[in-house]
Amino acid sequence: MRKYIISGTILLLFLSFLIYNHEVVTGAAQGLLLWYRFVLPSLLPFMILVNIMMYTDTISLLAKMLGPFMKGFPGVSPAGSFAVLTGFLCGYPMGAKVSADLVKNRQITCAEGAYLLSFCNNTSPMFVLSILLTQYVPDQQLHPPFFLILFLSPLLTGQLFRIYYTQKNPASSRRDTLPVKNPGAIKQIGFLRAMDACLTDSFQAIIKVGLYMMLFAIFIRLSARLIPGSCPAKPLFLSSMEITSGLSILARLKLPASVRYILLMAQTSFGGFCAVFQTASMIQKSGLKILPYVIEKLITATVTSLLTFLYLYL
Repeated sequence: MRKYIISGTILLLFLSFLIYNHEVVTGAAQGLLLWYRFVLPSLLPFMILVNIMMYTDTISLLAKMLGPFMKGFPGVSPAGSFAVLTGFLCGYPMGAKVSADLVKNRQITCAEGAYLLSFCNNTSPMFVLSILLTQYVPDQQLHPPFFLILFLSPLLTGQLFRIYYTQKNPASSRRDTLPVKNPGAIKQIGFLRAMDACLTDSFQAIIKVGLYMMLFAIFIRLSARLIPGSCPAKPLFLSSMEITSGLSILARLKLPASVRYILLMAQTSFGGFCAVFQTASMIQKSGLKILPYVIEKLITATVTSLLTFLYLYL
C-alpha cells in the first residue's frame, strides 16, 4: 500500500508540473536566484573553510580554546564546541553538517551529535539582521530583544534536550575511543589533495542546498495555485515551506503587528521544511535521525513565540 501511495503522489506531482509549467519555471527561477544571490556567496566560503579546519588540526586548537567555556553550558565536549560555534554563526545547514561530520569522524558520540543537532542548527545572525529585522520589523527598538530571543531560545530548549539525551545515554558526553579519521589528514594525503577534497565536499553540499531551495520554491508556487484562497490555513502552510518566502507571506497578513511578529519569530526559529530537507541531506550516514530534530525545532519555535509574546504583552 505504501508503495502505491508514494508512486501515486509522484505521478500527481509529475502531472502538476506538466499542467502548471509556468509556475514550475517561475518557481525554479526564483529559488535558484535566491540561492545564487544570497546563499551561495554567504555560505560557500564558510563551508570550504570549515572543511579545511576539519581536515587539519585547527579544530583541535579551537576545541582547546572553546572547550573549557562550553563544558558546563551548553554542556558539550571540546570537539562539540566547534559545532556550536559554526551552527550559531554560519546558519543552516552548517550546524547539522558539522555535527554529522564530527560523528562520522568519531570525534564525538552519536548521542552528543543528536544533542548538538537539537539546538545548534539555526538561522544565521546575518539573515536575522539583514532579512527579518531590516525588512519586516520596522520598529528598531524591537531589534535587540528579538535578536536575543532568537538565539536564547535554542540554548534554553537545548538544556531540556540535554537532560533527555543524558538520561537516555549516560555516557553521551564521553568521547568515542575509536580512532579519529580526518584531523591531521592533510599531513597524510598532501595539501593539494586535501584542498581538492574540501572543495568537492563543499560544492556537493552547496548544490544540494540550492536544489532543495529550487524544489520548495516550485512547491510554494504550485500550492499557491492549487489551494483555494479561502482556506484560512493556506498562508501558514505556504510559509512553513521555506524561510525567506515564508517571512514574506507572513508579513503580508492583515493581522495586528504584534501577532505578525510572533509568527515571524516562530518561522525564523523553525527555519521551514526546506531547511529540514537540507538538514536531512547533511546527516546521512551519520546515524543521526531527522524526526527527533523536527520535533525539537518545533518545540524551539514554540518557546520562541512564547518568549516573544511575553515580551510584547507583559
